[in-house]
Amino acid sequence: MLLAVRTTTGRENIVIDSLTTKIKNENIAVKALVHPEELRGYIFIEGDLSVIEQAIKGVPHVRGIINKEVEMKDIEKFIVPEKQEIQAEIGDIVEIIIGPFKGEKGKVTRVDEKKNELTIELLEAAIPIPVTISLNSVRIHEKKKEENEPHL
Repeated sequence: MLLAVRTTTGRENIVIDSLTTKIKNENIAVKALVHPEELRGYIFIEGDLSVIEQAIKGVPHVRGIINKEVEMKDIEKFIVPEKQEIQAEIGDIVEIIIGPFKGEKGKVTRVDEKKNELTIELLEAAIPIPVTISLNSVRIHEKKKEENEPHL
């Protein structure tokens, strides 16, 4: 059984750490703990209802259990990484599509394929500020121009 547990927003990782310690120390039969970063204020615990209740009892920042079973397919999109179709290269201009810099454009200065991240310099900034951002957070606005292209 997979259940959602409400937590204080922003304290999800503290709850996960506390639960992990408690589960190990008391040998509680919880199968899995998950906190998708996109879902603030919630973590997911897999196990029997009585076991989950035992695990969360007395843990700071836990607000309670949502007593309705969650289907794995409902949270799969938060757990399984998306297939990456964006191929950004150094020199490309990208537009940020989510987050605090949404709508801003930047020039790619570094690509980290292992971490799935780009480092870009925002074009509108007075001083070039490097920002590291997930590849899923941008779309290609303009590919870099090849040096040997004829200029018209």
